[in-house]
Amino acid sequence: MRYLVTSAEMKRYDENCIQRIGIPGMVLMERAALEAFYVLREKGLAGYGNNGGDGLALARLLAEAGAEVSVWLVGKEEKASGQWREQKRILDAGFSVRFVNWPEDGAYTVVADALFGVGLSGNIAGDAARAIGKANALKGFKLALDLPSGVNADDGRIMGSAFCADLTVTFGFAKRGLFLDPGRSFAGEIRIAEIGISEKSFFGNFPGCFALEEGLERLLPARRRDGNKGTFGKALVIAGSKNMAGAACLCAKACYRAGAGMVKVLSDADNRIILQEILPEALLGALEDEEEWGKSLAWCDVVCVGPGLGRSRAARHALKMVLSSEATETKSLVVDADGLNLIAEDEELKELLAENGRRGRTIVLTPHPGELMRLYESIECPAGESGSAKLTMEDVRRQLGSVGTEIASAFSAIVVAKDARTFICAKDRPLCLNLSGSSALSTAGSGDVLAGIVTAFLCQEGTADPFMSACKAVRVHGLLGERAADGSLLGEHGVMAGDLIAGLGDS
Repeated sequence: MRYLVTSAEMKRYDENCIQRIGIPGMVLMERAALEAFYVLREKGLAGYGNNGGDGLALARLLAEAGAEVSVWLVGKEEKASGQWREQKRILDAGFSVRFVNWPEDGAYTVVADALFGVGLSGNIAGDAARAIGKANALKGFKLALDLPSGVNADDGRIMGSAFCADLTVTFGFAKRGLFLDPGRSFAGEIRIAEIGISEKSFFGNFPGCFALEEGLERLLPARRRDGNKGTFGKALVIAGSKNMAGAACLCAKACYRAGAGMVKVLSDADNRIILQEILPEALLGALEDEEEWGKSLAWCDVVCVGPGLGRSRAARHALKMVLSSEATETKSLVVDADGLNLIAEDEELKELLAENGRRGRTIVLTPHPGELMRLYESIECPAGESGSAKLTMEDVRRQLGSVGTEIASAFSAIVVAKDARTFICAKDRPLCLNLSGSSALSTAGSGDVLAGIVTAFLCQEGTADPFMSACKAVRVHGLLGERAADGSLLGEHGVMAGDLIAGLGDS
């Protein structure tokens, strides 16, 4: 597991390390410079804050190693921090470093950015913006210290302009904005340098976000050697309106491939032949068969409802049955796609879902940004950063984690807020940011596959920690996308949803 910190968290841990643990700030700065030293042999850009101090320390180390080092100081020296002044004093004590007012084109093999650190609060303008533009235009390998100047440490926004790095060496803990768009496009390769700021500096205030890093095999639920098909869970997939059999097939097949022992599909009667041909292993029932409903809901361990279901009366009736039947009140529930849209537009369904959550039922919602916005608008939420509870799509995508958490709190649910980067959210739990996956997942049916994997993990792991089950399922889904792209002649362009399932076994 990797912690992903905000600027405020990093400042707190840095201060705790210095003030409460007793490691001097200059020691941390030296260790940061040493870590960057292993990557660099030339220095090109430095500012006046503590991040700039890291740059000055690095310049000294490089000069000692015999490199030709130029330092470009940007900004007003009277605003410099105490640690920066001390590094400048040491550098002036006789180290062979050349200070320049404007860098020369073609003069450097490496350009290092130490202009701004995590403390940047406003948009970059004036001399700093011109400096970043010039640094980006220089030829040579581009290195950023801690994070590229101009990238917001919390959400990856570009603060006016930003340094575009080939490699970012970030200190202590990874900054959240390095992994969020558009910031991650400016970060290049990311290396996390240990400089002495450890978990000891938390003093009980743990970061509000983490990411899983395990590989595919370690994420899959454990299998009992003496288990049977009942041991590994019975999943009921309610999906597929007329002419939408594909969503039901993808979800149910992914559920099987991810380890569920038995899968039953309730779908439109017209989809029966297609389902039998594509997935003969599945049990089948018709949405129109009322007698089948009671038996199916009593039989299953986990219900997944929504993929390709449509928003018809029959679809609404199906969702109401799942939410109101006494047979399912202890069964875990995954709601995807049309199930989410039905809830967002129907007060009765919305209240039923909230009541299910309040009673302690495990609920996982898997909305993409559009569905997330509709859910958010349908409930009474605190105003967003825009100053109004009415958020734009841009607001939702930028505040994906906080919007997902508001919805999770409203329904006492786990929310898998899907986008290019997906957040898994739950009340009173840290955010989980999924770092696996690529544009290969941006294909029709990918969400149906994810719903099936989440359902399978809940089948096998039960209610021990459904939040972590959802986190692992999302990471597995992303890794399958990466694997499918690696095996495609066209890379990310050539991946279809069925290829994700193939990564779990031969299709």
